[in-house]
Amino acid sequence: MPATYGFLSTYPPTRCGLATFNAALATHLSTGALGNGVVRLLAGDDHGGLEIDRSAPRVVHTWATDQPGGWVAAANALNRFDVVIVQHEYGIYPGDAGEEVLPLLRALKKPKIVVLHTVLAGPDPLQRNVLERIVAAADAVVTMTDTARRRLAECYRVDPGKIAVIPHGAASHSSAPRDRKDVPHLLTWGLLGPGKGIEWALRALAELKDLDPMPVYTVAGRTHPKVLEQHGDIYRDGLKKLAADLGVAGQVRWEDVYLDQAALSRLIRSSDVVVLPYDSTEQVTSGVLIEAVGAEVPVVATEFPHAVELLADGPGLLVPHQDPAAMASAIRRLLAEPDTTSRLTGLTGGPTLRWPAVAARYQALAGKLLAARTPAAAASVPA
Repeated sequence: MPATYGFLSTYPPTRCGLATFNAALATHLSTGALGNGVVRLLAGDDHGGLEIDRSAPRVVHTWATDQPGGWVAAANALNRFDVVIVQHEYGIYPGDAGEEVLPLLRALKKPKIVVLHTVLAGPDPLQRNVLERIVAAADAVVTMTDTARRRLAECYRVDPGKIAVIPHGAASHSSAPRDRKDVPHLLTWGLLGPGKGIEWALRALAELKDLDPMPVYTVAGRTHPKVLEQHGDIYRDGLKKLAADLGVAGQVRWEDVYLDQAALSRLIRSSDVVVLPYDSTEQVTSGVLIEAVGAEVPVVATEFPHAVELLADGPGLLVPHQDPAAMASAIRRLLAEPDTTSRLTGLTGGPTLRWPAVAARYQALAGKLLAARTPAAAASVPA
């Protein structure tokens, strides 16, 4: 019988990259295993809003993270499965630095894989301590880039033998045709909030006014729900004012929506360049970057760690942080040199980045963990 999987994470209809990642992984690991299920992390202010993909594993339990002690029932629900896959990101678990995930990990009796979405280069002492204890409690940990693996092995006191590198999966966008138009199309998408660096992309756009025709820049995505709750739409409003001050408001399209997969595929495939102007120097994983590369659209990105690793010899150009002149120059190069664009898009990871291949690597890792436990279990049975 195929192994069954229990997943712990945020999950649709929650709108965040982690929920989307977990849903995709859970769906692609569900083939042939009808007993898979999800324990969904749910903050008290999370009202979701998207339809759940009925082909994805069902939610078997909800851990309301605003209520104390929720890890007990969550662990009990996860122990019903053969293998548990836990998504880890800062801010989703209760307790200081998310430490309430620790008693849950210790209570799990089945092989457990922890997927690390962020590995900080300069954690505070509590963040460092909690992450080291998470790795100690796990049977295996997954990072999505070699940069994150090296950072974890070199900067934290962990067993490097537990670390596996499995890339972030990408959907197949091949069903959406390349929709090239006469006007160049630049695109940034994802949940909006400070740190996305959209202000630098707008300044870069302003430096492209001499192009004929001048590019159109689409900024697609809702404001991050936590940003919206705490600050309203002040970031988006500030960006719109900046676009007007720069004289490019007419060239910017604001799509304040959360796109389903089909709509996102059409949007990505309609773009000539994906622009990732992020401010972060810590980001070791970017689902948006992987999706753009998987869709074979050239990327201009700031030098955040995942972009440096993926684009240095591949499908895009790197620019310094907060440097609109360099960003404009890179965009101009891609738009003006079709041969460069063809060369860059030809160097993608191809099928190895698609979700079926990524899920197969998780399945292989789970199989190793189960096989390692089998002799120990057999030895414990009296003759």
